[in-house]
Amino acid sequence: MRTPGPLHELSDGIARFQREVFPAKAELFARLAGAHRPTALFIGCSDARVVPELITQSEPGELFVVRTAGNLVPARASDPDGVTASIEYAVSVLGVTAIVVCGHSGCGAMTALAEGADLSSAGSVARWLRHADASVARTAETGPGRLPALIRENVRVQLDNLATHPAVARALAAATLGLHGWVYDIPSGGVSDVGRAGGL
Repeated sequence: MRTPGPLHELSDGIARFQREVFPAKAELFARLAGAHRPTALFIGCSDARVVPELITQSEPGELFVVRTAGNLVPARASDPDGVTASIEYAVSVLGVTAIVVCGHSGCGAMTALAEGADLSSAGSVARWLRHADASVARTAETGPGRLPALIRENVRVQLDNLATHPAVARALAAATLGLHGWVYDIPSGGVSDVGRAGGL
């Protein structure tokens, strides 16, 4: 008997992958089974509409992906977390040569901040969004332009936060790593380079 709903759809997807996709890429997966050498770390939002491999048309194995609500990157802290560990691993162990922080249009996290949403019933979300305090402080625009401006500024702030991580700072100093800020526009498919407020 078939299980209705999302689980059934996921199971059907696995079956299609094994039947139609995997055979065409069997050689690639055989190589990947013994080697993991992505060239870039892509830090994007957890939003289901933002799919890094689809946007960049990357093959399996090319991107090391971290996804967080609001594409937020905590600055260096004494207690490491999963995001910090992933950044360090990507830079120090895998040797990625580029890190992209990618925001996107219509971001729910940035919308909540732009509109001053009441997050009292979502305490963990509210605490996590504190990593965007500087983004809010640096965004002077009001009205309809506030959300797009906040989305752009937030990407720049997260790039600044990235640079506080020792592994990233060392790689930047050695000129073996580049930091890049993008904003993906969902309705048009466009990707804008927003750079860093600090100038990299």
